[in-house]
Amino acid sequence: MTPIPRILLALVAGLVVVGVVFAVWPDLDLAVTGLFYHQVFFGDSPIGRLVRNFFRVTPILVLIAFAGLYFARRFGFAVRWAPDGRSTSFLVASFAIGTGLIVNLGMKDHLHRPRPNHVREFGGTDEFKPWYRFDGACRANCGFPSGEAASGFWMVAPALVAPPPFRAPAVAGALAFGAVASALRIAYGHHFLSDVLFGALITLIVVFALRRVLWPRGGP
Repeated sequence: MTPIPRILLALVAGLVVVGVVFAVWPDLDLAVTGLFYHQVFFGDSPIGRLVRNFFRVTPILVLIAFAGLYFARRFGFAVRWAPDGRSTSFLVASFAIGTGLIVNLGMKDHLHRPRPNHVREFGGTDEFKPWYRFDGACRANCGFPSGEAASGFWMVAPALVAPPPFRAPAVAGALAFGAVASALRIAYGHHFLSDVLFGALITLIVVFALRRVLWPRGGP
């Protein structure tokens, strides 16, 4: 049996550390969010919503594009760098499991954490809750964890199946994409720092776990 990749162990350890830090110092979430709040949040504008939609839609478009390239090759079109079946399964499964099943369906609707713009400290009416408290006032599409941070960092998955000469810069670009998407979610008052860190780490754990399952000897 091949050993568990160090990157996967590091991501799990990172998730534990984030959980402990924000459990011991929950006010850290309020302090970071407060940097972006002055009567209103930074992103509460038409331009802010436009930028938000770019980061929300791009991962879905990337997934559709890769699936389209795969099916184009299957139907006989000469498509350069089209993903094979295993790579396409990796992309679909990592998005569906990490961003879809775990973060959005499994956690956001059931853990009841209010978003920053809903709590009293930032002009709302709800009581602030640390990440580990599941008795918040939010009933659906709640703040913990961040779905858009999860989908933003999922962009690492298509970067990992890029051709080898482009893989390293693609991964760096994907990490930057996820970081900017996550930072904007905080600046817009829609997520706390712990929300985006959990969303990012959960998705990356799923991505690298599936990568090991599908390419146990390394790859793609």
